Order: sequence, then structure tokens, then C-alpha cells
Amino acid sequence: MNRAWDVPVHDSTRVRDVRVAAETACRDAGLDARRTADAALVATELATNLLKHAGGGRVVVNLVDGPEPGGRTPAVQLVSLDHGPGIPDVAAALRDGFTTATTSLGAGLGTCRRVADGFDLYSVRGRGTVVLARIDAAPAALAEQAPAPAPAPAPRRAAARVGGINVPLAPAEHSGDAWTWARSGPLLTFMLADGLGHGTKAAHASATAVDVLRRAAHLPPADILRRLDTALRPTRGAAVAVAQLDHDDAHLSFAGVGNAGARLRTGDRWHHLVSHPGIVGAAFPANVPVQRAPWTAGSLLVLHSDGLPSRWTPPDEPHLLTRDPALIAAAVLRDASSAASPARDDTSVAVLAPECRTEAHDRP
Repeated sequence: MNRAWDVPVHDSTRVRDVRVAAETACRDAGLDARRTADAALVATELATNLLKHAGGGRVVVNLVDGPEPGGRTPAVQLVSLDHGPGIPDVAAALRDGFTTATTSLGAGLGTCRRVADGFDLYSVRGRGTVVLARIDAAPAALAEQAPAPAPAPAPRRAAARVGGINVPLAPAEHSGDAWTWARSGPLLTFMLADGLGHGTKAAHASATAVDVLRRAAHLPPADILRRLDTALRPTRGAAVAVAQLDHDDAHLSFAGVGNAGARLRTGDRWHHLVSHPGIVGAAFPANVPVQRAPWTAGSLLVLHSDGLPSRWTPPDEPHLLTRDPALIAAAVLRDASSAASPARDDTSVAVLAPECRTEAHDRP
């Protein structure tokens, strides 16, 4: 999942680059021709909208875990980010076929919303817009890969949502960062890994961490980190943050090693969750402190790599905090970015949020 595309869109030639990135991502994810065409349509509309209405921006294309637990089937996630004037009438913009761009396909954001399996949009007048669209594999492909259904479904537990964004250091297409999640009974384990440095060797370290996490999600966070330390010794190592939500007792446990950052919102306040100095796979500490905190309907957890500026400001806009976690992560990334201080490393932001949807276009 480490391959990613970050395409700046400041002139019409870049529209094709965004479409090609989306099509390449679909090929890597094994999506069929119909789904690839859907992704190409969404990519073209997002890039065209950036030029016509925002004065430019960027589109980030990621391979992300699909809807099945464990991510057996990858999906393609497209996110457009801009600091433009915002959308004056979001409801009108989301009507199917609505467009004011003479060079667009005439599909508009409403059509993008309809063809995407996941869609969300957040716009503030004078501050810009973030649009998220996710294209999953075709239902037939999912059916072929899915195991036979269990005879009796497990009791439904309180749901939580996970999402994120991963941006490689330009001009690379492989990020040294990775994030993932896995379930084991009442536990949802959420991890972000930042391979040392950047490039393919860093990507190998973080990808190894992802593979191990999916087999070790039943363990507590400190034990997961110890298992990761053993697995990452042949690699250059990584900074890793692990958070585990126990739905049964509504508590979050956190442990981290290295400079991966974490902030938890409880009530109306943000708190730092501190990682222990060290390197998973190279300089592992003798003791790994574990922090615990209650998890409520108003909680929100943000994990990030050190590519994000250390003094980034957590979001406190109520309408943003209830959106798709990937959209929240993208807004954090956008608002922390500055042309005066370009990124010097891969950057990833991942969010764990309670199940809470408040808008008609905020889809699963």
C-alpha cells in the first residue's frame, strides 16, 4: 500500500497526469475496466474543478485497504485539496450533472459522488475545499475473493471508522510511510509506521510493519511493538505508533517508539500521546510505556509521521470532526502545509474516529 501519487494541478496539462495516476493505481489494485473508467472520470473532474474554481491545488492518489477487514481487496482513494475560495452552494454542486466548467466532462461532483463507493466533501468559504472519493473493486470481484459467510454473524459492536492520506516526498511514487488497521474480536488496532528516511528501503520497512500488524492485532500494543521489532531487524527500521480500541470497555491504549506523532481529542481538548525514543528494528527500548484513555462519542485520534510540521494545529471545527476520517486527515495535511516550508520527507496522517455521519453525502 506504499505506492502513492501527489500531483500538483496548476495548468491544464496536469489533468491528464491526475487521470493517468488514477488509472495506474487501479491497475495496481487489480480493479476492472469499469471501475478504472469510474476512477478516471472522478480524477478528471477533480483536477478540472481545481483549475476552474480554486486557482489550482493538488490531487493525492493512494491505494488503501478495501471495505473488507484486513484489506484483502485494495481500493483507490482520490483526494483533491485546495486553498481556493470554497464552494458557494455545496448542495447545488452535489446535484448529479451540475457543472459550470466548460472544459469538464459535464459529470460534476454529483456524478463523482454517485460512482464512488465512498465520497465526502468539506468546503469553507475563503479557506478552500477538500474532496474525497474512493473506488472499490467491482462487487463481482469482491464476491470471488470473499470467504464463505459464517453460519451466524457475530454480535454487532459499536463501530469506529479509520482513514488516512499518504504523500510521498516528490518526485517519488513510493512512500516510506504506511498506516493500517485490523480487528480481533472487540479490539480494533490502528498503526502508523514511518520507515527511516524515504524511498524504497523505507517503504519496505513500513510495509513489513503492516504485514506483521495484521497477524498480531490480538496482542496488546506493547507486545505488538516487540513483535514488530523482531520482524523489522532485517530492514532499516521504523518509527511506529500503535493504538488499540477495546469496544468492550470503551478505552484506547497507545504505545509508540520513535518520532511518530499522536494527538487524542477527548471532549473539547486535544492531548499529546507521547512515543518513547528509539527505533523499531534497530534501537528498541527496554520498556515501552502504554497510555490509556477513555473512548467516547466525541473522541478522535490523529496519528502522523514526522513529515507533518511539529507545530501543526489540530482541527476544532465541529462539522469537520464528524466527517470521513480520510477527509479529516487530508484537511489536517492541507492546513499544515506551506509553500514557504516544503516537505522534506514522506508525510502520512491517519485518523481513528467514532461512527458518526451527519451529512447526506458522508457515505460509508
